[in-house]
Amino acid sequence: MKSKVYFAPVAEGSLKARQAALVRVLDALRPAMQYKQDEFVPVKLTIGDEACVHHMSPDLVKLVVSVARARGARPFLFDTSVIYHGQRQNAVDHLNLAFAKGFHAAAVGAPFIVADGLLGQDGREYEINAAHIKTIRVPSFVGVLENLVVLSHATGHIFSGYAGAIKNVAMGMSCRPTKQVQHSSLKPSIAEEKCTACGACIRSCPAEAIAFSRKQRASIDPGKCIGCGECLCACRFEAVLVNWDEEMDVFCSRMVEAAHGILSRFKKKVFITFAYEITKDCDCISTKDDVLISPDIGILASQDPLALDQATADLMKDTSGFLKEHGVYRGMFRYAQEVGLGSLEYELEKI
Repeated sequence: MKSKVYFAPVAEGSLKARQAALVRVLDALRPAMQYKQDEFVPVKLTIGDEACVHHMSPDLVKLVVSVARARGARPFLFDTSVIYHGQRQNAVDHLNLAFAKGFHAAAVGAPFIVADGLLGQDGREYEINAAHIKTIRVPSFVGVLENLVVLSHATGHIFSGYAGAIKNVAMGMSCRPTKQVQHSSLKPSIAEEKCTACGACIRSCPAEAIAFSRKQRASIDPGKCIGCGECLCACRFEAVLVNWDEEMDVFCSRMVEAAHGILSRFKKKVFITFAYEITKDCDCISTKDDVLISPDIGILASQDPLALDQATADLMKDTSGFLKEHGVYRGMFRYAQEVGLGSLEYELEKI
């Protein structure tokens, strides 16, 4: 059976045009966003790291919050701590960054919380017994609250090729130990003949897994490596190597399993994807100078995260060749359908 995906095209990049498109999307989602009086509604989003400028606007988030509040609910915004360097490694810096970017109650009408505690460890564990992941640790409200709203910014991704709703849930709703499990198959190595000993990878590594060898070339200790990919992003000489054929498939499969395990604990779910300013890198590492890999598309929404991701990827016109080169997401989508995360078949309703 085909899943319904709503699509509001946005022909121009103004905030006013995007707000009008989101209003149409939220109106179409009205039957799926009926809440009980005073019940909590978690709204998942990412604010991007300090240098990111392409993340969703607080003005758009405010519209989503206002819908939940108008129906008597008590919405709150949330994200979790990351495993790489930046301003979101702990709750204090993360909250300060969220405030600086305008994601706070005075601006959007709902508080922003870091849902996995001070250092990304706080949460509860669930057994999922999937093929690659047996347990997940997630924020403690998972499995307690009935509703979930997921706001995603469509981007490219250095490992999966495409990042949208599935990645936003799998990584963004996991505590740090489960993030590391998802990345654990990614064990990069160094091509010594390309290494210039600039030290960028050493400075970027949050696990202190990289050091200079006797040959004065960078060397990665696989026992310490957590697979976060920071070194791959830091190196400008293509000296960091990853097995794109095998390791990427395992990484994507683990994301699917984590997302499925998390979403199965919510009764009512709504997913909204903002498909504009689509950068080569995800909001975790993108900057104002990042390459845009597709023209702006608009705003899409569904109750099926897989159908939403598939529809968004189908609408993207890859102007840089990035998706063609990094097509691992196609296998990820097929696996997501196999495990019951959603449907690859969808009905696109333009609104």
